[in-house]
Formats: sequence, C-alpha cells, structure tokens
Amino acid sequence: MEQETLSVLMVIALFALILFGIPVPFALAVSGIVFGLIGFGTDLFNLLPLRIFGVVTNYTMLAIPLFVFMGVLLEKSRLAERMLDVIGHLAGRRAGGMAFAIVLVGVLMGASTGIVAATVVTVGLITLPTLLRRNYDPRIACGTICASGTLGQIIPPSLVLILLSDITGTSVGTLFAAALIPGLILAGLYLVYIIGIGWLKPETMPPIPSEERDEVSRGELVRDLLKVVAPPLALIVAVLGSIIGGVAAPTEAASMGAIGALLLVALARRLNKTVLREAVNSTFKITAMTLFVLMMAQVFSLSFRGLGGDDLIDQLFEFLPGGMWGGLLFTMVLLFVLGFFLDWIEISYIVLPLVLPFFVRSQVDIVWLCMLVAMNLQTSFLTPPFGWSLFYLKGVAPPEIKTGHIYRGVMPYIGIQILALGLVMLFPILATWLPRVIGW
Repeated sequence: MEQETLSVLMVIALFALILFGIPVPFALAVSGIVFGLIGFGTDLFNLLPLRIFGVVTNYTMLAIPLFVFMGVLLEKSRLAERMLDVIGHLAGRRAGGMAFAIVLVGVLMGASTGIVAATVVTVGLITLPTLLRRNYDPRIACGTICASGTLGQIIPPSLVLILLSDITGTSVGTLFAAALIPGLILAGLYLVYIIGIGWLKPETMPPIPSEERDEVSRGELVRDLLKVVAPPLALIVAVLGSIIGGVAAPTEAASMGAIGALLLVALARRLNKTVLREAVNSTFKITAMTLFVLMMAQVFSLSFRGLGGDDLIDQLFEFLPGGMWGGLLFTMVLLFVLGFFLDWIEISYIVLPLVLPFFVRSQVDIVWLCMLVAMNLQTSFLTPPFGWSLFYLKGVAPPEIKTGHIYRGVMPYIGIQILALGLVMLFPILATWLPRVIGW
C-alpha cells in the first residue's frame, strides 16, 4: 500500500476513533503508532523521544500553568463576582445595562484568566438567576454569558495564543500584541449588538429597578470601583504591558501575574487553604490535559509527515481555486466545521501543522494567520451541538433554562464572531499594526 494512502487512512482512523468516543490524546497516539508501524516499522519512532522532550522542555510552555493559576485563583476567590456586581450597578440605569456589564467583565476576566470554563461558570452562577428575575429574555441572557466567556480565547493572555506560538514558532509577545485590537473589536461589536437590542426591544432586557439602584450611593460605587475593579485591572495592564512592551518574557510576566494574583486575593482577605488547594488542583488538571494532548500530537504528526502527508496536503491546496485566498477560505471553513465536534486544542494540533507549510510557502503573514485561526477557534466554543460554553452554562443554569434557550441565544453572537473574523481577514492591518508599531 502506498504511503500517501496510509496517510489518508490514518486521518480517517483518527476521526473514527474520536467519533467512537476515544479521548483525543489516545486517538492521536493510536492512529499515529499503528499507521507509522505499518509504513515504516519501528525506525520512524526513533525520533519520537526527542520530539516529546522538546515539548516538555519548552521554556515558553511554563507560562501555561502560571497563567492558569493566576486566572483560577481570581475565579476561586470570587473577586469576579464583586467586579460584576459593581460594574452592573454602574451600567444598570439603561436597558441592557446588566448585559453590558457582563461583556465588560468578560473582557476583564478574559484578560486575567484566559479560561473559558471559569468565566462562563462564574458569570452564569452569579448573573443568570438575577437576569431572569429582572425579566431578561432567557435567550439574550444565555447568549450574552456564553459569548462573553469566550473572549478569553482571543484577549491575551490566552492559552490559544501560547499554543499557536509553539506551533508556528512565532513570539508569544507578538501574538499577544496582535490579538489586542481584534479582541477589543469583537467585544465592541458585542456591546453594539446589546445597545441595539436594548433600543429596539427594551422589554427583553429591562434596566435595574430604581429602588435597587438607590440602595447603593454613587460614592459607594466609586469606592467599590477603585477597591474591586482597579486592582485586577492594574494586574492585567502590568502583565500584558510587560510582555507587549518587551520588558519581560511571557514566562517571567506570568510568574509575576501569579504572585500578583496571590497578593490581590490576600489583600481582599480571601486567601485560605481551601482556595489555594482548589486553585492548585485545577491548575494541575488543566496543564496536564493540555501538555498530554501536545505530546500525543507529536506521535500523529511524526507518522503523518513520514508517510508523505505533507505532499498530499500540498496537492490538495494546489487543486483548490483561488490560490492563497482559496486555501485560506478552505482552512477557515474546515476549522469552523471541526469546531462543531472537537475542542480547540485538538483542532490546533491536528489541522494547523498540516496546512502551515502551504501558507509559509505562500508568504502569508503568520501573525495574521494566527489571529484568524484564534478567532475561528473561539467560535468553536459557541457552535452547537458540542460548543463547550453551551455545556458549561447548561451545567449551572436554573431548571427553567432549556437547551433551546442557550442554542438560540448564541446564534447572533456566532454571526458577530464571523463578522469580526471577516473584518480581520479583509483588513490584516487590524492584527499586524500594533506588533509593527512596538517593534516586534
């Protein structure tokens, strides 16, 4: 059997194993080892220890557990709950004010945690019962919470950007700088949508009742704003500013962010053995899952390339009309469709290494390509039937919230994300301007 045929069968076997419920890391390893042995015997895998050693000793990867710890600690200490309460009262005088606050907190939590599950679960637990009590349309409430939670996938420090940096060999600081404007544009489009719905259909998102607003004076709000919102915001600016400005490497900035989070939680008098233990356990689990997928992806990648899969991908892209743009559109559609079924980590390490050589030869700006991939992967968190944000919210939603409410609620936000992706695709300067200005 020809090696190219084996490479095709290997990809088919991978997706078959995933559809049968085999965890993705094991599916990657099994398909890679079996077809590698059929094609080459044991000789091919002499390179495998070095490939795995390269993953586990990658200095940049140290930023993953540090950023995860920073985010989980802020979430476990319930500082996010206080932020949402303060911002909600500041924005609560207008129709859609609470939804407006949810998006702003999504930006802040995305920039501090980078963990979609933490943001969606936290915001869902805190706000969804309150929104329903205030007669918010369940679809709008659910859609806003899910979409705001995914902002952590594009707003740095994002785990997606760190892994894309590893796959493409691009500086993490460059990707962080490149993602800042697209991420804020996406959040801005969310806010425009909420303002528009609040203006057209104010009954679907009424303001906070005046008697509830009057319970908190303006002076108290200003004091809480400085006490609750300002410290996490200062931590975010310090961490991201040091990376983007070139003052510190991502790993160094992540370590300072973890220490800063500890200080914030301690100053808020919320640091105790339980919070610290839960934060450390969650950090270990998330980091172990991520690195295990990375290591097993090396097995699949080694076999696929050894069997000539790269040449097969090149032939596929040459067959597509439109040259580079045809290949780019095909890749974006493929990533979007896979997002209905797979997690973003698996998509990144299955698809991107296969198509990256084509874009390198086409002299595509890799930073721009990474932003398109990151925004596309972010959409995968919202697309039914397996969008993870939908599952996270359903797990903490009140009984009256049905799956249909969540699915219908995220549809406008999926459209907004596709619009933002199209803007960055048509205007690459949105992703490349900031890294160029600061000299990355």
